Amino acid sequence: MNWKNFICGSALSILLFSCGARQEINYMKDIENIALDNSIKNSRSTLQPGDQLIITVTARDLDVVKPFNQNYSSSSTVTQYSVPSSNNLIQQVPVSGPTYIVDTDFNIIFPQIGKVNVKDENVEGLRSKLEKLISEYVKNPVVDAKLVNFRVSVVGEVNRPGTYVVPDGTTTLLGALGLAGDLTPFGIRNNVLVLRTVDGKITQSRIDLTSAQFINSPYYYLKQNDVIYVQPNSNREKAARVDPNTGLYISVASVLASLVIGVLALVKN
Repeated sequence: MNWKNFICGSALSILLFSCGARQEINYMKDIENIALDNSIKNSRSTLQPGDQLIITVTARDLDVVKPFNQNYSSSSTVTQYSVPSSNNLIQQVPVSGPTYIVDTDFNIIFPQIGKVNVKDENVEGLRSKLEKLISEYVKNPVVDAKLVNFRVSVVGEVNRPGTYVVPDGTTTLLGALGLAGDLTPFGIRNNVLVLRTVDGKITQSRIDLTSAQFINSPYYYLKQNDVIYVQPNSNREKAARVDPNTGLYISVASVLASLVIGVLALVKN
């Protein structure tokens, strides 16, 4: 009888432990109480050194804007940028157009214009700035600019940790977590760490995903090279410290316990 009580108690303990690993995983539970308007101002990243841009200029007369598309032809200039594949490896995708790299002084060198400073500018602001500069030479120019190496990293308790490239250069914290397959059941949802480098300085913020207040955070819309870290909960940490053979030991102990119970039953009979 004591053996039976022991086995039942062990089974109950294991069940309680596994239930303890489950958490409330609802995001933004109080979304109805929060206005989204305040987040709009943070929806575009400012350009940073190392950003890679593809910029093309068009107008009604394409010959007129050729000098502003130096070394460009639809068939000859191909730039490679990376996107994650389904298995989280980095793939190279061709993109046509002249490329410009933001240097350490936040400048790009643009044909016919020279240095153009992009500090504190986002992609939309850069388009407007270039159109204004080019309009001194060309009537009604249209500038198309794309950030092609925007990437964020998601590590920790997510299903697919890795570095992800966002082709359109815009994503949110939830969007990045979605790319990484969402948090595992062991991820702490009210203390997600976001690391950000701006002008060579590293800043950080802790985000509570269970409260809609985080959509008003400047870290809700991600910026170039942001790193998201999802911390494991205590159950995961305990599991990491457990002997990997513990499951085998429990299985063997269960078999032995069953044998002992069987022997005791035969003795009584």
